[in-house]
Amino acid sequence: MRIVVTGMGVVSPLGNGLETFWTALCGGACGLRTITRFDLKDFSYTQAGEVAGFQLPPDLGLAAAESDPATQFMLAAALEAMRDARLAGTAASQPDIGVVLATNFGGMLSGERVLTQLAGKGAATGADFSEYLFQSAADRVANVWRLGGPRLVLSLSCSSGTAAIGHGMELIRAGRAKAVLTGGYDALSRFAWSGLSALRTMSKTLVRPFDKNRDGTIFSEGAGALVIEELEHARQRGATIYAEVAGHAENNNAFHMTAPAKGGAGSALVMLLALADAGLPPEAIEHINAHGTGTVPNDATETEAIKAVFGPHACHIPVTAIKSMTGHMMGAAGAVEAIASILSIRDGVIPPTTNYRDPDPLCDLDTVANVKRAGALNTVLSNSAGIGGCNAAAIFKAFQA
Repeated sequence: MRIVVTGMGVVSPLGNGLETFWTALCGGACGLRTITRFDLKDFSYTQAGEVAGFQLPPDLGLAAAESDPATQFMLAAALEAMRDARLAGTAASQPDIGVVLATNFGGMLSGERVLTQLAGKGAATGADFSEYLFQSAADRVANVWRLGGPRLVLSLSCSSGTAAIGHGMELIRAGRAKAVLTGGYDALSRFAWSGLSALRTMSKTLVRPFDKNRDGTIFSEGAGALVIEELEHARQRGATIYAEVAGHAENNNAFHMTAPAKGGAGSALVMLLALADAGLPPEAIEHINAHGTGTVPNDATETEAIKAVFGPHACHIPVTAIKSMTGHMMGAAGAVEAIASILSIRDGVIPPTTNYRDPDPLCDLDTVANVKRAGALNTVLSNSAGIGGCNAAAIFKAFQA
């Protein structure tokens, strides 16, 4: 069975909308700036990737007060993807379309408002605790477009968005859906920032993936949405096909809550499993969109994992890490990086890894440094890893009829 991508949508610190995001990404723009959403007096980390200029699309028929900001990001990205796939215009129920979304914090901003109100520390706001629940965005998405297929929500830390795409594939392969709206989302909140700061994995300046002077990641927010569907279903509708989803895999390190497995063992295995699922040899991969967080241990072990999987071919594969520009988009990261991988295939352009100045002997890959690179691409691997040891990988191919 062949599964293809027919729609995509993005809300990001680099801009909202697929083409706005892609132009900024290829231009090496930076979406990281001082946080404005909450008071920073208790925090030593002040830089983040906030979504700017966002307004809930009026076409959704929802007032902004009705839903959490994180849910709004997901709804806007989903609207763009559904329109792109030409699935947004029907008023009829769509029982063959499923929903698989991913998030790390759900509607935490709504949760904060409810808890503040319950504690008597704020004015009554009418905040709805149900908007905090992890399923709220999936509920909204399914209800807006009457998507009657299976509905799942994953939370697998930083690998969530990639894993959601894989689970969407499995629903289609199992015959439980003809198409799936999938992706990931998250919003910055004071609660989330407290926990992320406690990890002490953040930089106070820039995200420098694979650079010798890298000193941490910077977290951000947004959403990425994709419509994936069975090829014949897409053909029957006359849908535009961006790429084929060739394979995916997930595993976990079973090793440590925050440290990567020694030698990148779990990450190497997940890439090998994704290749096996796609029926491809390692040398078929022409570009890797890396997890590339900019932390000292992650980038070094991801390099080890890539070299373990691809052997001598590893030094010939262009590798990029878009977190240098977007920041780490948490539950949205894998979905947005998958979208960047697909657009690289579409346009024959690899976005850069910015802030790369001093090569690190421990990260001796062909890093696409600071400036985008042109080149026809047929097959791209998007790699993700997460706190708790969760790993996920997805492989995308240029569509050939």
